[in-house]
Amino acid sequence: MTVLPQPTSTAFLLAALGRHVRDDVEQTLKPTGYTLRHLAAIGHLRREPGLSYSELGRRAGITAQSAQATVRQLEERGVVERRTEPGRGRAAELHVTEEGVRLLVSGQDAYAEADAGLRAALGPDACRDLNGLLLQALSARTG
Repeated sequence: MTVLPQPTSTAFLLAALGRHVRDDVEQTLKPTGYTLRHLAAIGHLRREPGLSYSELGRRAGITAQSAQATVRQLEERGVVERRTEPGRGRAAELHVTEEGVRLLVSGQDAYAEADAGLRAALGPDACRDLNGLLLQALSARTG
């Protein structure tokens, strides 16, 4: 049996670590009944109240139909409210409620827990350096 060398691709390693961190955050969120998709939608709406389903979908990297289904779930739980009457062809003006703000805090706590795990594995200096490098890479990609 041939043993393959450890992967050294930065992109591969980031994707693998990202999957583990995402799983950790999802696991922490599980008792709330919400997912990262829910948090992403709330975060986008909190930063820019009044987004339509289409715009929310574009920002979250999902289809307008998926955004609509996600928002419907959030509306049912009182986390997001629509401030326009529903109707075909009308833009839904979506806003985060106080319950939604509390959910965002839960999301921040879930990320803080994942950050603590990374700090324990890498140490605070390496985490600070990694944050700087990741911000630099993200800035170059979106710049």
